[in-house]
Amino acid sequence: MTTKIIGLIRLQDPSAFEIYRSQVGATVERYNGSVVARGTCDKVYWNELACGEFDAFVELSFPTANDADRWANSPEYQAIIPIRTKAIALTLFRIHS
Repeated sequence: MTTKIIGLIRLQDPSAFEIYRSQVGATVERYNGSVVARGTCDKVYWNELACGEFDAFVELSFPTANDADRWANSPEYQAIIPIRTKAIALTLFRIHS
């Protein structure tokens, strides 16, 4: 069963974001994942969960939940979290469908 990861992104530092974005894809691919879609937020209809405002989103796909978890906890991804923290505020969650 395919596992999706969705990220809601609020941009904080555009130059740091470019560095993060140039590195994160390789960490996803290393754990059998792919970037399915990414884009900017055009309009929010409801935000009843108060998850915070966001500018963009990303959708990742992994063959299994185990692959997704291995990626999220991997040393490769953990190594770029300091860049991510400077670049963006992130809400990241896993979906089973």
